[in-house]
Amino acid sequence: MLGIETSCDETGVGLVRGRHHLLAEALASSVEEHARFGGVVPEVASRAHLEAMLPMLELACTKARVRLDDVDAVAVTSGPGLAGALLVGVAAAKALTVGLGKPLYGVNHLAAHVAVDQLEHGPLPEPTIALLVSGGHSSLLLVEDVTAAVTPLGATIDDAAGEAFDKVARVLGLPFPGGPHIDREARSGDPAYVDFPRGLTGPRDLAGHRYDFSFSGLKTAVARWVETRERAGEPVPVPDVAAAFQEAVVDVLTRKAVLACTERGVDHLLIGGGVAANSRLRAVAAQRCADAGLTLRVPRPALCTDNGAMVAALGAELVSRGAAASPLDLPADSALPVTEVVAR
Repeated sequence: MLGIETSCDETGVGLVRGRHHLLAEALASSVEEHARFGGVVPEVASRAHLEAMLPMLELACTKARVRLDDVDAVAVTSGPGLAGALLVGVAAAKALTVGLGKPLYGVNHLAAHVAVDQLEHGPLPEPTIALLVSGGHSSLLLVEDVTAAVTPLGATIDDAAGEAFDKVARVLGLPFPGGPHIDREARSGDPAYVDFPRGLTGPRDLAGHRYDFSFSGLKTAVARWVETRERAGEPVPVPDVAAAFQEAVVDVLTRKAVLACTERGVDHLLIGGGVAANSRLRAVAAQRCADAGLTLRVPRPALCTDNGAMVAALGAELVSRGAAASPLDLPADSALPVTEVVAR
C-alpha cells in the first residue's frame, strides 16, 4: 500500500506491507519557508508539495526496495486540510492509480492519525477513545471501527491546541512552530508559576461542552500576563511561563480524554497528532491512564506528525476489510467530516 499525505506543510509518502509492517517513509517539510510568516501560508505549502512529490515517491521506493508497479493500491489524504495542498496529493494519487491500473482510496486525515498506531502497537482495540491534537485539530473521537465507525465526541470551539502553542510561542519570542520550543523551554520551568485558566472545565461549561476544548482564552491570558510584566519593566521568565501554559493545555486535554474513557466504558486511550509528541502530554496522560486503569497508546513522535505512513496504514486496513475503493473523481475536501473515513 502506497500512502500520500499533503494536507498541510508536510509532503509524506509511506509504503506499508500487509496491515502493520512499515516498509519505508519519506517526508519533506516546508516549515522553514513558513517560519518568517509566523504560520503556514497555503500557497507556499501547495507549491512546496509540487516540488517535493516526485522526490519523496522516489525516496520511499528506494528505501523500501520496491518499484511503483509493485504497489497494490494507493491511498491519499482527501481531507480535511488546506484545499490547495490536498489537491496536489489527490492529483498525484489519481495519476498513479491510472498509470499503474490500481485502486484508489481517498481517506480522512483524522482517521489516518488513529490508524497509524497499528504500525507500532498492532491491531487497534475496538472501541477506542482517540484524542487527536495538532495545529488544526483538537478532537475526542469514539473509534468503534477505524474504517467505518468514527464518532466525534468533542472538538475545539476556537483555537486548536497546536495553534495555541504557536501563538504563545510568538508572544514569548520563540520560533515557529511553537510546540517543540515551548516543550524544550518548559523542562526547566515551574508549571505552577502562574495559574492560567483551564477552558471549558467549570460545572456550567461541562454541562454544555463536556468533551469540547477551548484554548483561545488561555492564549489571551498568557499574552496579557506577559504584556503586564513588560509594561512594569520586569523580565519575563520564559521557561516558567512556557511550563505554566503547557501545564494548562495538558491538564485539560488529559482530563477530558480520561473522562470520556471512563464515562463511555472504554479502556483504551490513543493519542495522536503533532502535539502528541509533547513530552509533558505523554507523561501526564500515562500517569492519569494508569490511575484510571486505562491502557494508553501513543505512537513514536515521528508517526504523530503528518506523514505518509499513516495514510498507507489506513489504506491497508481498508483493503484488508474489503472496503470499496474511491471513484477517480473523488474531491480534495478541505472540510471532510471525520465520520466519512473514505471519500466517495
